Amino acid sequence: MRLFINLLLLCISVHSTANQNLMVVTELSPPNQVLLNNQVTGYSTELVNMIILEAKLNAPINMYPWARAYKMAVNNSNTLIYSMARTTDRETLFHWIGPVAQFEMGFVKLSERSDINFENTEQAKQYKIAVQRHDLASQVLVKRGFEVLLTTDIQKSYQLLLARKVDLVVDDANYLASMSEQLAINANALTFVHAIEGLAVAGYLAANINTDEDIIKALQQAFLKVKSTEKYRQLITAH
Repeated sequence: MRLFINLLLLCISVHSTANQNLMVVTELSPPNQVLLNNQVTGYSTELVNMIILEAKLNAPINMYPWARAYKMAVNNSNTLIYSMARTTDRETLFHWIGPVAQFEMGFVKLSERSDINFENTEQAKQYKIAVQRHDLASQVLVKRGFEVLLTTDIQKSYQLLLARKVDLVVDDANYLASMSEQLAINANALTFVHAIEGLAVAGYLAANINTDEDIIKALQQAFLKVKSTEKYRQLITAH
């Protein structure tokens, strides 16, 4: 009995230590990840909080430019990140907990730019395009022969668009209203031009590959429970 108690206390201690060091990183991406009164909120954030709560873990969520958030998640154990596309290049770098967002990405222009017109993805090669570093869109476009301007986060990409330093950015049509609000511009100022083939993807909650195994198991089990709820179905499709 004493041995069992000692082992139990050791397990609790290890789990508690890992839990204390657990953190979550993300980027600004309205309406899924929004910073409101210094708190990270939004549809995907709500799902992540539901998963963490169900797993009985404590993990603060911090918002950074995407390039920095991605670097932190790759290099630091016990670090979670969302909402991230699951790709071949990333597969072995992370434990994949589950989808917390759905995206259908495409090209976005300023509505006043009547000079920008095209009917397929290839025709967009004639324009200057800003995309975020380490974002799936940048990888897909570069592989297809596009010349892109890499930025640290989506807000920087939009700032270049508004300043007319680029012609296009990449975003989901369903998120333009939220992004317009974030940028403090009229919702009609942005126009979704064309969807990009291969960029209809799920955005995952993932964890650094060296994250404590007990934490990963708890998160994966928690995700399965959360996924079965009506709240999950509502939030994963909310825009």
